Amino acid sequence: MRDEDVSAASGTLLDWYDRHARVLPWRVAPADLRAGGRPDPYRVWLSEVMLQQTTVAAVGPKFERFLSLWPDVHALAGAADADVMAEWAGLGYYARARNLLKCARVVSGDLGGEFPRERAGLLKLPGIGPYTAAAISAIAFDHPEVVVDGNVERVVARLFAVETPLPQAKPELTEMAGMLTPAQRPGDHAQAMMDLGATICSPTKPACGICPLVTPCRARAAGNAAELPRKTRKAPKPVRLGYAYVARRSDGALLLERRPPRGLLGGMLGWPGSDWGDSPTETPPFAADWQEVPREVRHTFTHFDLRLAIRVACVSHEVDASRGDFVDNADFEPTSLPTLMRKVWKLAESSLPPL
Repeated sequence: MRDEDVSAASGTLLDWYDRHARVLPWRVAPADLRAGGRPDPYRVWLSEVMLQQTTVAAVGPKFERFLSLWPDVHALAGAADADVMAEWAGLGYYARARNLLKCARVVSGDLGGEFPRERAGLLKLPGIGPYTAAAISAIAFDHPEVVVDGNVERVVARLFAVETPLPQAKPELTEMAGMLTPAQRPGDHAQAMMDLGATICSPTKPACGICPLVTPCRARAAGNAAELPRKTRKAPKPVRLGYAYVARRSDGALLLERRPPRGLLGGMLGWPGSDWGDSPTETPPFAADWQEVPREVRHTFTHFDLRLAIRVACVSHEVDASRGDFVDNADFEPTSLPTLMRKVWKLAESSLPPL
């Protein structure tokens, strides 16, 4: 693609974005930017961390809830870890929540509440990698950084008809995305690329007929837009097995334990359980008449699939648990549990007698 064609494509995309930008709670609309409005770096950072491997639809309500509880970085820095982890439930990848708190405390305590404007400074903060640093710098501070997420990779792969499969194509796609990034309005350009990929240049059945970049798109001309980007076939995920124990006391209280701060679901509340592996050992938290739930829980993590067998028990008020603490039924909030533990509760609850 010639330099003049690249420049024209960027301009056309920004014109389209001015008319069709998605309305998102963390975003400042193009018209408001032209009127002098500026993005809030705290909101940009919070949204970008939440959006990592999570859909916009899932993030929206959580983002609004976080803002209502912790409206700025100082408020978040002062929050209790357990409260933040509970509010994060449902977003997955809980290491992000732990790093969120670490980052907030560095920005609040060491940087006076001001996020670095440059990518290099942002990269020094906990939990901020190359993509997030570029996104914050571009969107919050309008620096000409190259912002490449999955949506952008798809748009660029089709626009330039890149046949190299992902993930090998990432450096090539980033270089081409850099060619498209304008010196003026780079933050809007980054969001326009994301919006185009999310709404028009979708993974299947792209709406090429209404795409603002249909004319220069090489994949459209070749008739293979829906086939790009190509992807290297992934190896099957290994399967790990485990047990989860749901105990309810005669007064309705339920036994929960907080997981270790590091590792999967670190710091989250959950049901006592076994190790996860090929041959897990049954390790109930105390001796009781544990009953097997007929169905197992299936859950997918990034690197493996998990299958949990569930055991339930109704016990007396005097039971002495070696792990965890009993939580009064009135204080039990299933929504504060991570998705995996909510799945366990859904099956276990149906196997427990009514209170």
